[in-house]
Amino acid sequence: MPEDHYYEEPIMRIRSFVAACALVVLPVVAQAQKQVVTGTGVNNSATLSAGVKVGDLLFMSGQTPARGDSTIEGQTKSALEKMNPVLAAAGTSKDKIVKCTVFLIDVKDFAGMNKAYTEFFGANPPARSTVVVAALVVPGGKLEVECIASLK
Repeated sequence: MPEDHYYEEPIMRIRSFVAACALVVLPVVAQAQKQVVTGTGVNNSATLSAGVKVGDLLFMSGQTPARGDSTIEGQTKSALEKMNPVLAAAGTSKDKIVKCTVFLIDVKDFAGMNKAYTEFFGANPPARSTVVVAALVVPGGKLEVECIASLK
């Protein structure tokens, strides 16, 4: 074996071993940092969690409006207010929400949604994306809102 290649095989074995360990350890470490959050009166299900804390962020599942109000303004307010128990359980508040995604089923509802959204968040709203979708899982629902909040 040439002298310049003498150490290559042991080094490759060590690198392979370290890579294999990383494949096992990193998912365990990442999972340890993930914490499911459920607010008062909020239920998690087998398919979703109301919120998940990872590091200094809280990722909240999409909220649909409570039944009863058929206006886009009322539905927007309802969906946003449903986040408050999850935010409180995570130790944060709506003032710490940094990003929202709004799913609308009718682009004509954008102005009404925007009005209620502005009333809810005030002068310094979080960043937002709004997407028009074909349908939602809740009959009669005009929108769904998901948000990410800071825990600091």
